[in-house]
Amino acid sequence: MLNRWSDTEAASWADLGALGEITYGSRLVGADPALVLHGGGNTSIKGESADAWGQPVPTLWVKGSGWDLATIEPPGFAPLRLEPVRRLAVLEQLSDTEMVNQLRIHLLDASAPNPSVEAILHALLPQRAVLHSHADAVLALTNTDDGADRVREAWGDQVVVVPYVMPGFDLARRCAIEWEAQSHDGTTAMVLANHGVFTFGETVRDAYDSMIEFINDAERSLADAGAPSFGGGDAGGTDAGRARGISADTVEAVVELRAAISAAAGTPMLLRAVRDERAEAFCARDDVASVACRGPATPDHIIRTKQFPMVGRDVDAFTAGYREYFERNRARRDQYGTHTTLTMLDPAPRVVLDPRLGLWTAGRRAVDCDIAADIYLHTIDVICAAEALGGYAALSEADLFDVEYWELEQAKLARAGTPRALAGQVALVTGAASGIGRAAADALASQGAAVVGFDLAESPDDSSDAARHHVVGDVTDIDALNDAVSAAVTSFGGIDIVVAAAGIFGPAAPLADLADDAELAAGWQQTFAINVAGAANTLAAAHRVLSHSPVGGRVVIVGSKNVPAPGPGAAAYSASKAALTQLARVAALEWAPDGITVNTIHPDGVFDTGLWSDELIAERAAAYGLTPGQYRRRNLLGRELASADVGALIAQLCNPAFAHTTGAQIPQDGGSDRVV
Repeated sequence: MLNRWSDTEAASWADLGALGEITYGSRLVGADPALVLHGGGNTSIKGESADAWGQPVPTLWVKGSGWDLATIEPPGFAPLRLEPVRRLAVLEQLSDTEMVNQLRIHLLDASAPNPSVEAILHALLPQRAVLHSHADAVLALTNTDDGADRVREAWGDQVVVVPYVMPGFDLARRCAIEWEAQSHDGTTAMVLANHGVFTFGETVRDAYDSMIEFINDAERSLADAGAPSFGGGDAGGTDAGRARGISADTVEAVVELRAAISAAAGTPMLLRAVRDERAEAFCARDDVASVACRGPATPDHIIRTKQFPMVGRDVDAFTAGYREYFERNRARRDQYGTHTTLTMLDPAPRVVLDPRLGLWTAGRRAVDCDIAADIYLHTIDVICAAEALGGYAALSEADLFDVEYWELEQAKLARAGTPRALAGQVALVTGAASGIGRAAADALASQGAAVVGFDLAESPDDSSDAARHHVVGDVTDIDALNDAVSAAVTSFGGIDIVVAAAGIFGPAAPLADLADDAELAAGWQQTFAINVAGAANTLAAAHRVLSHSPVGGRVVIVGSKNVPAPGPGAAAYSASKAALTQLARVAALEWAPDGITVNTIHPDGVFDTGLWSDELIAERAAAYGLTPGQYRRRNLLGRELASADVGALIAQLCNPAFAHTTGAQIPQDGGSDRVV
């Protein structure tokens, strides 16, 4: 492992003193996934601050709960009065609720985040700077039957070794006892079974150097024992990698699996492929069911991955097993003095290992899937290394249950808030690079949907958004649309919503001119090819997946006000949109048995889209004897329609309020005196 400390970068934080020092060091630790994964790990530094009277107060700055070490800012550290927090470790017992209360009581800033649940542990260590990581290499050593002996063999008495204790006050209390019994002037680290390592020093640089040296020693110990090297790299793989070579049979298997997982969860879930050689090799192991179902590398991961993955695709068996696990252990809460009735979490798997399909992860959001994937790829590394040492060993079922249903862990999930209306759902939107299609994609994404866009043009840059994927293609090319459907399945597990927004205006000319103008005739054909055949291709390609939607599929067709109120000189556009509307009506009839709704919206001119140019607006305005400004607002309400307005309506049609509406034609034209 490389030591990434830079004196130049560290100096840029110097103006903030101790707080700047720990911020820089924390970011270094958090940025390395071999050390810290998704909210894991914590750091602290001790120093002095001033109270309201200007008197010095010994202070512990510790990572605040909910902050990510990789991106933490100074406000992410909770400042605590050091001595009162340190004294908490001598108490015989302290409930979780009272521990959190005591930590908040001793904050020096009422607006600070809740301190890490391991704040007491940080306070009792005498060194000024403390770093804690869940390093893969350390977990591979400790997650074996003889883990403590291996640690002693590698580091002798330089290390304080602490057997597994549930995080929080009990862990702090046990660490205080073990520190008193084992530490000495030569102590360089503290290793917690199934929980990682603490290093420390008088400066953050000292603690960081010690961390890197310790991990390198652990990696050498693993290599000497013949353990495989760790994988690293991008956990989820690229979107292109997810979509490669997926067969029709695989599509069918995945959408059925997603439907079953969603039913078990009681809510729509995304299902995301993880394309990684490590994962594929792991799924193909003869003993995968044994090694994968022993438990997570560290109990902190259980809220992301559950206690173990589902091997194979029998969701009913997995959920039945989870319910039995819950019933066996639900009474354990009473031993901690908490007599409230436990409510079982949803029993659906979050990680799927299948010999044919490979590794998939499930979640309400794409980012949840990616976090589970990242964690599980590191778990694979830990398992494989520990197996080479003689056998991977995780915590007992009871210990895992205690963490999964620990009120402080559940609080982490609660902080995510109420899911958005379309969370866990997947939309395929054609014409998504601009205009109404882009507005629809944005509106659906804002309500929590994962969106696969399809367009001739590249999408505006949203590649950093895990819930957005874009496919370049032509709606007249059925193979390209099949690729988009495959991308939706591998990226998100299926399709729940289809928005057919791709379209062109076509030639603006009197109908009679078509007989003598080859270019106009070709334009007529192209308009129908895109506006009608393109939509038909889209629906045909999507149906096999849409029919498996766990919430019932929804289709929104973008028609036009020209259907009920055509205008002169727009025969190709008006006729094609009328044909499209008829196509939607037929789809509504044919697809109702599959639970799919099909509705059409008829917007009037949406002038901020690529269909319209200043020249075309002027031409159409002249046809009605209007100025361009009058033409833009030629409706009863006198309002100009924007693409965002249309996108918002499309998103609303995909919400539960319209679950009982199909075959509808909905005007969005400000009121037309030719229709009303």
